[in-house]
Amino acid sequence: MDLKYDFSGWATRNDLVCADGRTIRRDAFKHCDGMSVPIVWNHQHDDVDNILGHAILENRQDGVYAYCFLNETESGKKAKEIVQHGDVHMLSIYANGLKQMSNGRGKDVVHGDIREVSLVVGAANPGAFIDFVDLAHGEGAEQEIIIGSGEPVSLYHSDDKPPLVPPKSEPKEDPKPETKPKDDPKPEDKPKNDETVQDVVDSMTDKQRTVMYALIAATAEELGASKKGDDDDDPDDKSDKTKGGDNTMKHNVFEKEETQDTTLSHAVQGEILGLAKQSNVGSFQTALAIYAQEAAANGDETLQHGIDNIESLFPDYKDLRSGAPELLTRDQGWVDAVMKKVRKTPISRIRTRQMDARNERARGQGYQKGKMKKPAGNMNMISRTTDPQTVYCIDSLHRDDIVDITDFDVVEYQYGVMKQNLNEEVALAIMVGDGRDADDEMKISEDHIRSIWNDNDLYTIHYDVDIAAARAELQGSRTDMNFGENFIYAEAIITAALYSREKYKGSGTPDLYCTPHLVNVMLLARDANGRRIYDSRNDLAAALNVGEIYTAEQFEGLVREDDAGAKHKLLGLFVNLSDYTVGSTKGGEISRFDQFDIQFNQQRLLIETRLSGALNRLYAAIALEEPVKAAGTP
Repeated sequence: MDLKYDFSGWATRNDLVCADGRTIRRDAFKHCDGMSVPIVWNHQHDDVDNILGHAILENRQDGVYAYCFLNETESGKKAKEIVQHGDVHMLSIYANGLKQMSNGRGKDVVHGDIREVSLVVGAANPGAFIDFVDLAHGEGAEQEIIIGSGEPVSLYHSDDKPPLVPPKSEPKEDPKPETKPKDDPKPEDKPKNDETVQDVVDSMTDKQRTVMYALIAATAEELGASKKGDDDDDPDDKSDKTKGGDNTMKHNVFEKEETQDTTLSHAVQGEILGLAKQSNVGSFQTALAIYAQEAAANGDETLQHGIDNIESLFPDYKDLRSGAPELLTRDQGWVDAVMKKVRKTPISRIRTRQMDARNERARGQGYQKGKMKKPAGNMNMISRTTDPQTVYCIDSLHRDDIVDITDFDVVEYQYGVMKQNLNEEVALAIMVGDGRDADDEMKISEDHIRSIWNDNDLYTIHYDVDIAAARAELQGSRTDMNFGENFIYAEAIITAALYSREKYKGSGTPDLYCTPHLVNVMLLARDANGRRIYDSRNDLAAALNVGEIYTAEQFEGLVREDDAGAKHKLLGLFVNLSDYTVGSTKGGEISRFDQFDIQFNQQRLLIETRLSGALNRLYAAIALEEPVKAAGTP
């Protein structure tokens, strides 16, 4: 077969160590002998115009040789011109499907599949350059590599091209001179004083380059030993590695020195691994830190410099949950229940009126003949009005932050947080008040949103739980031998809850809103056999005669002072929230606003509502409380 190729050259060379310790071994691509693969420009596969032609591969003793044929496309013609002109004279291959074996110092690549040959602008360094790209992690993972020979191609003109001899199936140990041009074309017209280091290296034969690399490696080792202050200063004392033991060049002199800064010897690695296995260390990273400190104390600057950059070897942190951060809040379940169950009206200025017909003189009377009938006594009119108040949350975000945060919508996220805070504040104001002092300008006034706990005794029944009386009553029957404090506390709560219901005038069945601790105390009450009195919340709700039990951690530790100056600790509120009215006119519902501050480059966010709230029935709620003893009281 007489084929005329445009140029030829080494695609890759064997047995040269790359920067990361890997070595392409002989016959790693033996099975690719005779294959035809595409020629592309600079390993770019994303455009059909980058396909310049094809190459026929020949596996040789020293590497893989390529016979290159450029096509007649515009890009192929351009490639032919720049090769003929000498602008580009380097080849490189792209391979995957790698198989590697450990050699004690790194890894040997013993198998791979060549997928394409590329024309490249220039080699990274003389000899072979190898770029590894991990596609997956772990043993047996698929990898791909880019390998360049670093040697210029051989260019032939017109009929001077030797014909391509079809490759044989067996490897060619002694390549023919006519198909393996070893000496690169030399520009005779170039003055010698203009030659660069690269030109000199390119003019060397393979043997000359090998000798040069070995001499440089030996010199570098001697300089490194003298720099560390070895005791043996005899220049005739050569390392065993220069006497035929291991002449492999660890680092190429044309590579940057930074490649050695993070290199640890195998001895050092063994010491660090041994330290990590100790039970009091526990991790490889901790062992590295300990070893680095000891090295610094001993003045080992080279090792310390390598350890300083060891963090680059560890993988980056990754979010377990993508998008917006998970929000940590206080208990919001009861807040949602309050906002859903209160009665809502489109009137913000609300008034309630009740007629008290419990006057004794209003009773029906018996008549005696001959005597004058007496009129009944007057009933009491109970009326009150409540005006609205604006409740708001305001915040701001710097525009730089809004632009930089790209994995979620930070503005909507902030609005969500503000709405949640607003709902919680309104729910607290309805149930127990906002807790601020009366003279605080930020306080939600009790005259506008009347809290159930602090409401007048005509609307909220305040009932004290007498724990001491319950203890005396139960222990008088010798129950202290069989029951603990939880049982006594639970019985006192249930007794007070049922007795206080005798005065309750609210509609339907109330719900209980209390602290989580109160529920747990009652659920942990046990009988003489150690069995729980109440197996579930449903059992407890039935004993308390309530519809649902809602826990609110925000109620923990709240104390109220009555008109007489006595203090009472809140235990729970019994109320049907349909007896509580929240009024807001159109436009006063929860609304959001935003405004951009040009001078401070900030997006200002506002969410607010305008409303009023109050119980609309007399004796519609019960507040169970525990008296707080004054200091020094037994």
